[in-house]
Amino acid sequence: MIKNQECKDSLEIDTSSSKTKRKAHMDYLQDLGVELAGLSKEQLRKFVLPDNLLAAIVEMQKITANGAIRRQRQYLGKLMRTVDIQPIIETLNDLKNDSAKSTRILHECEKWREHILASDTQLETFIQAYPKCDISELRSLVRAIRKENVYHEHKHYRKLFKIIRQTIEGTNDE
Repeated sequence: MIKNQECKDSLEIDTSSSKTKRKAHMDYLQDLGVELAGLSKEQLRKFVLPDNLLAAIVEMQKITANGAIRRQRQYLGKLMRTVDIQPIIETLNDLKNDSAKSTRILHECEKWREHILASDTQLETFIQAYPKCDISELRSLVRAIRKENVYHEHKHYRKLFKIIRQTIEGTNDE
């Protein structure tokens, strides 16, 4: 996680600034490069990066030796100096916000599943909150899950979660 707020606020460090500020900015660029190296290939595709920087990031993901990691981190910092980091920071923040939104939806789905299974009034509340859901399928799944609980089976438990998630995500997309 990027820690230096002062460097984050002043993205451009001029040569007349103090050595301490320049070093802090270089550390910030290294941290940013390491954070990029921690992303998956799919997430990296969302960034517009020069080929040499992308190759260095992919190389860093492969390295396991501590000394090599330190050298690659410094190299990433050096390459980051030549790149406009503002779009990188914005894309990174968008990724973090998407992740937070996805986590929030997951927790909301889990909460609804537990409430729906707890009582029929909660099922009606869910149906009122999300009128586009498949009511008959929801009710049949709830009945099936309650029967399975007697025999300690969980065949329909995940299916109920998937339907709830599709319903909630379908509503959030609109």
